[in-house]
Amino acid sequence: MLNRFTADYLDTLADADFRPTPTVSGRLASYDGLLMEAVGLTLPVGTVCRIGDTVDAEVIGFRGDRTLLMNLGGPAPLLPKAAVRPVGAPGEAEVGAAMLGRVVDGAGKPIDGLGPIRGAGRWPLAGKLQGPLDRGRVLQPLDVGVRAINGLLTVGQGQRIGIMAGSGVGKSVLLGMMVRAAQADVVVIGLIGERSREVADFLDTKVAGEARARSVVVAVPANHSPVLRIRGALRTHAIAEAFRAEGKRVLLIMDSLTRVAHAGREIGLALGEPASARGYPPSAIAMLPNLIERAGADAHGSGSITAIYTVLADGDDGNDPVVDSARSILDGHIVLSRALAERGVYPAIDVGPSVSRVMNDIVGRDHVLAARVLRRHLATYEENRDLVLMGAYRAGADPAIDAAIAYHPAITDYVRQDADEVVPLHVAAAELTGVFGDG
Repeated sequence: MLNRFTADYLDTLADADFRPTPTVSGRLASYDGLLMEAVGLTLPVGTVCRIGDTVDAEVIGFRGDRTLLMNLGGPAPLLPKAAVRPVGAPGEAEVGAAMLGRVVDGAGKPIDGLGPIRGAGRWPLAGKLQGPLDRGRVLQPLDVGVRAINGLLTVGQGQRIGIMAGSGVGKSVLLGMMVRAAQADVVVIGLIGERSREVADFLDTKVAGEARARSVVVAVPANHSPVLRIRGALRTHAIAEAFRAEGKRVLLIMDSLTRVAHAGREIGLALGEPASARGYPPSAIAMLPNLIERAGADAHGSGSITAIYTVLADGDDGNDPVVDSARSILDGHIVLSRALAERGVYPAIDVGPSVSRVMNDIVGRDHVLAARVLRRHLATYEENRDLVLMGAYRAGADPAIDAAIAYHPAITDYVRQDADEVVPLHVAAAELTGVFGDG
């Protein structure tokens, strides 16, 4: 009996497809409050690890035979030689219709109190590489409901545009106006590195009602880990890419691109990169084109991602490295002026230095010519503003200045708009050509 049982048991073991899988584990060797170093394991960059029993961290690089990790947020009560175990491969994002109306954090966890997200698809956080010829031309305008933008800086479907300004000039209010009125199938919003109060305010006042039902929000406030902030930016773009692959018109809004660069600066400096322009290591600036280039139109389908990024100009400096880098890769930029805001002109769009590089391709010739006339009158007025205000200019001395002075109230009225007012594209174009269309 015993021999027969032993034989059957051994035969069962021989027939079973049993392949033991070893558990990969290392030890924590160093932790300075930001950067962790582990020994005894080899993992690809981007892998999520658990240190001890509660702390999650992401692999961000290597130094000799040591693996470098950074905390993904939360308290880190760690002890020397704590166990380090991989718990997740380089990331994927939850995407698809199941995400509509939801708010998630940088790790993809819902934070809106509506329970788990079920039925979502998967998409690589880093995106799917596309060639230059996979991107379509920008040929159709996108109505954003803001008179000055629709008329003078017309945005196209698939365009990438930046809103550049110092702090407190009205970037978030302008974004809210565009979110409520934008003619898009889906709105994907990344609130990266902003104040927690602003996140709640943005959700309650600017993404409410109908807009909330077609929106996906990724919120990673400023007090979160720099790795989590970058993951939030990647997740925002991954969600938008998946909707574009379905053929939808997506409006992607990120507030702000500068906070993503700040997170990259923290990581780069922790890794020992040399600081270059304004303290930014090369990797922090090089990360921006990788993000921005993920937006655009699909040449092989009807989908598009129209991306609007806010760019914080530190100290109102238009030559800030992040502002300069973003301006060089974007398809246009909207500059907000503190001087206009102080005069009570909202949105405080400084029309002169602002530009849309695709406007000539997406609107009619009469519209383009009227916009040029307005710009010409505005530039003439600004060049001679001090003379006019001092009373040093005598009327009739220069017809161009006389015309600029006469048209200036109309220009100011055209730019000014209440935050809850929506001005459709055709109305903005008709008002522009009606006043400035005769040259």
